[in-house]
Amino acid sequence: MKLAFYLIAAVMIAAALALLLWPLVRHDRRQGRPGSLFALVLAMAFVVPLAAGGLYLLVGTPVALEGVAAQPSMDIDQAVAELRDHLRQQPDDLQGWMLLAQTEAALHQNGQARDAYDQALRLDPKNGTAMVGWAEADSMVRDDHRIEGRALDLLKQAVQADPANQRGLWLLGISQFQHGDYAASAATWRRLQPLLEPGSNVAKAVTEQIAVAEARAGGKPGSAASAEGPHLVVQVRLAPALRDRLKPGAALFVYARAEQGPPMPLAVARLDASQLPATVTLTDAMAMAPQLKLSSADKVFVGARVSTSGQAVAQSGDLEGDAGVVPVDQADPVRIVIDKVHP
Repeated sequence: MKLAFYLIAAVMIAAALALLLWPLVRHDRRQGRPGSLFALVLAMAFVVPLAAGGLYLLVGTPVALEGVAAQPSMDIDQAVAELRDHLRQQPDDLQGWMLLAQTEAALHQNGQARDAYDQALRLDPKNGTAMVGWAEADSMVRDDHRIEGRALDLLKQAVQADPANQRGLWLLGISQFQHGDYAASAATWRRLQPLLEPGSNVAKAVTEQIAVAEARAGGKPGSAASAEGPHLVVQVRLAPALRDRLKPGAALFVYARAEQGPPMPLAVARLDASQLPATVTLTDAMAMAPQLKLSSADKVFVGARVSTSGQAVAQSGDLEGDAGVVPVDQADPVRIVIDKVHP
């Protein structure tokens, strides 16, 4: 079982890197986009783990892991077969079913992956990873790759339980796009944006897809979402005295949170800080949780922060500014000057 685990774990290194990006690549290629992102995914998902393994074999001591002589080689099919045999003997091993499901998905054996996720959901019906994995595997099995029926229901449950589920948000947006609900698709992907690394290829690709969805919805960026419920136009600039403290790759967070209540933002946007000065429209579509959004409050505290680390939680050295508390139905732009350093 140990050797099977090691072999499958090697596949899972690639799977962990590729699972989020694969549906993005597949969808991007359908739009006729260049293959550079596809090549990058392959490099990350396969070259990196293979290179790491090769380096360890060269300078490490693999045998020390076992304390005995190296075992005879086993191919991945044998490893999967051994794992299946283990699960026949211990059918209530949740982690075993998750490992099998993710391995089958990495090997593009999507029907088997869906079945394994089914077993995981039998043991843990609220498992968000299994919900999203089942939906993705189901879409890959279908000839039309549509996400609907049980797959769509599982995605909605997963995102509702965990609003920061990146794969869930991406796939839910794809489903909405497939069904022609372009405004909802753009709104869902806008919820995904603040969770991505600013300037990354994934963030750029998501931004492009939002633009496509909004164009098909027949509106300018943000118009489809802002037409439903309140929206605040926020203008942000950096004080001249802090310009020297702005580091390359820093993230700009613009947010609104309830005047009184949970600290979770009711709306948040994440941009590259190099875009300062910037204008952002905060809407219900930028909520982190369905029940906590701009329309759930009468007044909100509006602020902006430049994070060198890119983390959503404030850290020492971050640059900050705020406009205080404003009504959510304010028509005039909210102006913020980032003029303080977080202690």
